[in-house]
Amino acid sequence: MSHATPLPVSPLPVSIVARGPLRGDVALPGDKSISHRALMFASLAVGRSRIEGLLEGEDVLATAAAMRAMGATIERDSDGVWQVDGVGVGGLLQPAQALDMGNSGTSTRLLMGLVASHPITATFIGDASLSSRPMGRVIEPLTQMGADITASPGGRLPLMLRGLTPAVPVEYTLPVASAQVKSAVLLAGLNTPGITRVIEPVPTRDHSERMLAGFGAELTVEEGPDGRIISIRGEAELQPQDIQVPGDPSSAAFWLVAGSIVPGSHITIRNACMNPTRTGLLQVLRMMGADITDTNARTVGGEPVADLVVRHAPLTAIEVPADIAPSMIDEYPILFVAAACATGRTVARGAHELRVKESDRIATMAAALTAIGVAVTEHDDGLSIDGSGGASLPGGAQVASKLDHRIAMSMAVAGLVARAPICIDDANPVATSYPAFFETLDALARATD
Repeated sequence: MSHATPLPVSPLPVSIVARGPLRGDVALPGDKSISHRALMFASLAVGRSRIEGLLEGEDVLATAAAMRAMGATIERDSDGVWQVDGVGVGGLLQPAQALDMGNSGTSTRLLMGLVASHPITATFIGDASLSSRPMGRVIEPLTQMGADITASPGGRLPLMLRGLTPAVPVEYTLPVASAQVKSAVLLAGLNTPGITRVIEPVPTRDHSERMLAGFGAELTVEEGPDGRIISIRGEAELQPQDIQVPGDPSSAAFWLVAGSIVPGSHITIRNACMNPTRTGLLQVLRMMGADITDTNARTVGGEPVADLVVRHAPLTAIEVPADIAPSMIDEYPILFVAAACATGRTVARGAHELRVKESDRIATMAAALTAIGVAVTEHDDGLSIDGSGGASLPGGAQVASKLDHRIAMSMAVAGLVARAPICIDDANPVATSYPAFFETLDALARATD
């Protein structure tokens, strides 16, 4: 299998020191999950779509590049609005080169679904972190639908996928709670004759269902004896849309925790997506005693949105309900930092999925927290953490981000309550989801300097 090799990037070490209260307003980057889908679905519509508030991080730009490589016209206006002229469902073109997904597992898995039911062949490559992540959970259902997939050992990238038209509609029950696998099957179903069904025993984020319906796909969601049943009728005709992308709750998570644990803080987070499949961390922080209020509730582009106001408050350890895991799977690293500052032992389990994220987030966070003086017990599906009772964390160590943006940002927040600096070995990955993170952190800290 021939493929290009992504160029290595020099590490960017960053040292974080405690700087006192955080004050001010945060303008969140656009939601990453919704941004990916907006570009993909607009590229499959016939006509021109407009997207406002798109997250311009590296992961989403990888999606844009891939859709351009398969025929869509995607341009950014000077005012930050993105214009997409789509090719229509079934209209994807053969890409001339391998599709470089960078660090983005979402781009990879969803685009595999799109290609699976088109008469094209695509090779997917990515960075070292993405190339270590297993794709077998997507390969299985797409192979059932007729795609021919040749992966590297362990079901990993580089990977070549040859689509089949017409593909075979399936009824697929998710073996693990994964919005990416669900979406991949639904996207393959878009260009597959008949009805493709996905059954999810545990509900996961539903951005694909909401947005596909908004673009005009014939899609139904109903509750069945084995879980939620999502059905999509293939050979769909998607209509162009004007989309407003709400703020990313996974990015808001860092400020919710920072505002809760840094004494004297008072932060207002604007335009946060409040989709109930994404608010698990908010529920858990409130269970721990966080002072977070939501105001100005409204609906933007079919998604519930609000402004969140967080003030410093003492946190108390809890046992995190395992059934919340799917609605906060990306927020566990920053939850672990909140737990490190709480009073008592927090037990957060039921999150096996963390083992196969950008890094093994259980092992990576256990190592990082241990290095800065936090008492941690590692489980196969999570961590138990003995909190400081609100006292400063020792700090004074270098920690490894393992090419994982959420690890880097979580440990940066930990540095805000550490007695000695915390050095993150490589902050480059932060650009995949939140390019303005450190700039925002500086602005919030400067407000009280």
